[in-house]
Amino acid sequence: MKTVTKKELVHRIAERTGVTKVVAKDVIQSFLNAIIDELAEGNRLEFREFGVFESRERAARLAQNPRTLEKVPVPKKRIVKFKVGRLMRKKVSGEDVGELTLDDGPDDDDLPRVRKTKSGNEATGMA
Repeated sequence: MKTVTKKELVHRIAERTGVTKVVAKDVIQSFLNAIIDELAEGNRLEFREFGVFESRERAARLAQNPRTLEKVPVPKKRIVKFKVGRLMRKKVSGEDVGELTLDDGPDDDDLPRVRKTKSGNEATGMA
């Protein structure tokens, strides 16, 4: 296993798409900034077949210092959760999924959203 940096991804994407590295870097950085901005606003990001990002608030709690066993208050904070999508899960587990394409099917903006409510029922709505 090796670590792949943003610089390496920029290089690969620039080669595959025929754009310059500067353009590829600008697009990637803009995409990452948009994800961060949306999560900071409390929005949920859904990339069909890839996964879902959402920010949640973790409640304040009492933790324990393992060295001294002293109880320490930990304040509430916002965290980012990521739920892996079906296509990514299959590819990472080694299943043959063919060419990775995340845009097959109707435009995501035209599909109704289905989500679980706090009561466990499904609620639908248009994006």
